[in-house]
Amino acid sequence: MRNFTIYLILFFFLLVSKVIGQETFESETKRIAHKIEKITKEEKEALKEEIEAVNVQLSEGKITQEQAEKRKKELAEARAVIMEEKITLAQNELNDLVQKKVDGKIKEDSAKVYMIRWKSYKHDKDSIRGEKRTTSQFVFAMGLNSTLADGKLQDSNYKFIGSHFYEWGFTYNSRLMKNDNLLHAKYGLSLMYNNIRPTNNRSFVVDGDQTNLVENTVDLRESRFRNVYLVAPVHLEFDFTRPTEKDGAKYFKTHKSFRFGVGGYAGINVKSKQILKFEEEDLKYKTTIKGDYNVNNFIYGLSSYIGYRELSLYFKYDLNPLFQNNLVKENNISLGLRVDLN
Repeated sequence: MRNFTIYLILFFFLLVSKVIGQETFESETKRIAHKIEKITKEEKEALKEEIEAVNVQLSEGKITQEQAEKRKKELAEARAVIMEEKITLAQNELNDLVQKKVDGKIKEDSAKVYMIRWKSYKHDKDSIRGEKRTTSQFVFAMGLNSTLADGKLQDSNYKFIGSHFYEWGFTYNSRLMKNDNLLHAKYGLSLMYNNIRPTNNRSFVVDGDQTNLVENTVDLRESRFRNVYLVAPVHLEFDFTRPTEKDGAKYFKTHKSFRFGVGGYAGINVKSKQILKFEEEDLKYKTTIKGDYNVNNFIYGLSSYIGYRELSLYFKYDLNPLFQNNLVKENNISLGLRVDLN
């Protein structure tokens, strides 16, 4: 919950664009966001090259189709781990930055005047040249997470507030029509973290091809089940930002007005683990158990968002069940906030 709170504070400062120290809070967070964007882009390109090398081996008959698919999955998992480790370091920078602001260690000064002038200059510059037809964004989302079974929310099985999701990634946004700003194609790569916290002192136990919620013999302080996915989201975005005109020519911008997007995502599961915390004889224990838990190796679903400027309300729903062969089919569902930073 500490990181959850920190990110909420971070969103607030990003949206109001407060000035900190000799540099603005906004510019510092954007610098870190660009760093994460670069990490995501580099790892995506590296994975693409590795996948192409596997395809070459397959076309030359050096490996079988089954070996190729296995190798691709291993490569994707390895790249996801590398990406997660690098992004974690950048997250720590964000945490330190927010903590300094919260502790009042950063004072506002004449940098405000500089930023106002800089924004004025940037506005004038943008109004002349406009945006490129294809732009890029760093995306971060978080919110509540649960599952649906037979159309019913499983709030009796999982804690409503304690279960949450995180997602961050890199997207491209391409204007589809030359002289109209309404329709955009949005596509990219994201890491998605889905967490659920079982109720009534229960945790997941694998019984053959079934994964069941079972009550524990010890009193659990925390029971959390996490799945990490590497996904490729694709959306059709409707952006109602009006074009500006200068000297009879139109200039288009994005993320300046109301927006909504509809689409979906597909990807692979790169990690599943269960985290259990409990106390015994005045000693505190934390156990992390990694395994496949009969979780589906692939994920695909529908997603949508609606909002104003950078901030949106975000919804996503998995079309395939969380567990492969469970008698009760549970599909993950998420609702939260999403920020798209140009």
